[in-house]
Amino acid sequence: MSHARLRLPPGRQRGFSMIEVLIAIVVLAIGLLGFALLQTTNLRYTQSANNRTLATNLAYSLLDQMRTNRLSAAKYTAAGFTANSLTRATACAPVTGTDAVAQGIGNWRCQAINALGPTTAATVTYSATGVATVQLTWGERSATANESQSTFTASTQL
Repeated sequence: MSHARLRLPPGRQRGFSMIEVLIAIVVLAIGLLGFALLQTTNLRYTQSANNRTLATNLAYSLLDQMRTNRLSAAKYTAAGFTANSLTRATACAPVTGTDAVAQGIGNWRCQAINALGPTTAATVTYSATGVATVQLTWGERSATANESQSTFTASTQL
């Protein structure tokens, strides 16, 4: 049994033309560029969410220190600092003395600068009614010169 090959008349051959291949490549390239943009946006938002989580943990950590040492809670207002006023070296320098509040503030400042960077600022207040508030502001680390500022505030009644 022999198999005959099916031959099409000239001009009726099957396959893709060059223009169809080029259009397919352009559509694929646009799709891949969109996917790449989606990935970079996802990374930026993931970093922002991570920074917010770190700020939340830092604020509640200081509030817990104040709650643990209620009689000296007003001293924790010294934990505040302005943006770019501390570097990792100055924030993490050993605290001299045996004052537990000063030691706690020093450790907390070091954690804040290491976690959120040198553009971090902190405000700590303690009112006469016993309400303690910790506010952290930090710059989102991005490739642009204009860093957007994010703020997290936590308050509690001691």
